[in-house]
Amino acid sequence: MKHPVDVHVGKRIRHRRWMVGMTQQQLAEKVGIKFQQIQKYETGMNRVSASRLWDISEALSVPVSYVFEGMDRADVAEDVAQTENAPPGDILSDKEALELVRSYYAIPENQRRRLFELARVLSDTAA
Repeated sequence: MKHPVDVHVGKRIRHRRWMVGMTQQQLAEKVGIKFQQIQKYETGMNRVSASRLWDISEALSVPVSYVFEGMDRADVAEDVAQTENAPPGDILSDKEALELVRSYYAIPENQRRRLFELARVLSDTAA
């Protein structure tokens, strides 16, 4: 069974990797491992050792503490009590949502505002 801390750390690694636009293969090469191992870390299937966590944080240009942000003991206790099939609480843990946000901010500001208004109108008509 996956430990909630390992799952959280894996999600934070994946999130940062997506934010910097890096593939699993690229991260694996920087760290000196196979991409399958990155997959296992990101899903929480395998625990990340301290030295490997150090290497990953260096490759992603974040402090080691980054992967633990947003987690506290109460969250871990709650996660242990919940089933593994619970829906994700962080919308940006979804790759498609993250890509959408990244693309959105790549649009010039005046066009971005117009797109935002269009999305608001479309969501109001769908409700």
